[in-house]
Amino acid sequence: MAFSAIMDKKERGFLDGQFLIAMPNLKDGNFVRSVVYICAHSPAGAMGFIINRAQPVSFTELLLHLKMVDQSEAIMLPGATRDFPILSGGPVETGRGFVLHSDDYSSESSIPVSDDISLTATLDIVRAIYDGRGPRRATMMLGYAGWGAGQLEAEIGANAWLNCPASEELIFDRSLDAKYDRALALLGVRPEMLSTDAGHA
Repeated sequence: MAFSAIMDKKERGFLDGQFLIAMPNLKDGNFVRSVVYICAHSPAGAMGFIINRAQPVSFTELLLHLKMVDQSEAIMLPGATRDFPILSGGPVETGRGFVLHSDDYSSESSIPVSDDISLTATLDIVRAIYDGRGPRRATMMLGYAGWGAGQLEAEIGANAWLNCPASEELIFDRSLDAKYDRALALLGVRPEMLSTDAGHA
């Protein structure tokens, strides 16, 4: 499902603003032990971002690639800018950048995802972060996770995912390795408690 088609929807789906937490039987290499923040869910499909998968590209390399800075300017970037996190958001459109951020930043292209979190997918926010005018909390993803109509519901029915309300703290936390266990803890679940067998009452 195309990003624009999903984000253009007006109604909110029941998974909007939820975390999806991969079950052990989910063997797709893109999603093993992943935590996905769902930004949009409707009968047409769903889209979101993996929030615990590192991306080898640094923010400095991104600025150089976009020709926003040259090599001499890159060396002078403050540490907070150099260390700005870039994650691997999912297997769809991996060359495209998206910034999830607190709602204290807004541009014409910013889309509210929840009461406190927005999504901006234009270069304006990259410039703002570089200039020190960016949002208080933000993380950038390259690519996103997308599902077609009924696909995600079928995966949940097959016991591939758990879901729970998202935590803003966890979305923006930079300790990626701990996010999976911490997301499970939101449900009161420990990894060793998970069964790979689907149970239906």
